[in-house]
Amino acid sequence: MSDEISRFGSVQLADLPEDLRERIGAIAEKSGFVPNVFLALGHRPDELRAFCDYHDALMERDSGLTKAERELVVVATSAANHCTYCIVAHGAILRVRAKDSQLADLVATNPWGAQLDERRRAIVDLALALAQDPALFGEQDLTAAREAGLSEDEIWDIGAITAFFAMSNRLAHLMALRPNEEFFLLGRVPKRR
Repeated sequence: MSDEISRFGSVQLADLPEDLRERIGAIAEKSGFVPNVFLALGHRPDELRAFCDYHDALMERDSGLTKAERELVVVATSAANHCTYCIVAHGAILRVRAKDSQLADLVATNPWGAQLDERRRAIVDLALALAQDPALFGEQDLTAAREAGLSEDEIWDIGAITAFFAMSNRLAHLMALRPNEEFFLLGRVPKRR
């Protein structure tokens, strides 16, 4: 396996403009490593900055969706788009935020068949409807989400997160972005002896 994290190369944290070094450095300090997506997008600082700004606007704002539910949308969308990087990275974040070592794997491997409560099923189904064939997305998808109890703001958030990560998934495919090894172990239950 190649040591390259992206077919377009990567930068080091020290190579980034100061504002991005500080922003990504804070993430690295909290997680213990620098996620490869930042190093791969770092060769285009303006795009990396815009990527981070929109990510944070969607994933960090206060709304009806919990942080775990937002990550559930990302994992379902990334599964529909077969994006290894995002499935692995956001699967790890979902395991941590949901405090569930199985949920991310179940949704990543078969989001349509994963056993979910009614709210989570509605969230995943809405994300999948928009991610799979967006030209067919319509009122029937919105009606089902509303009938499951999702608010208009929650529906918007699910749609916006799905759309953002559809773009992110395609960038990861373009770059052949390799997940950090650390993501594979985050949030997993250690083996009992």
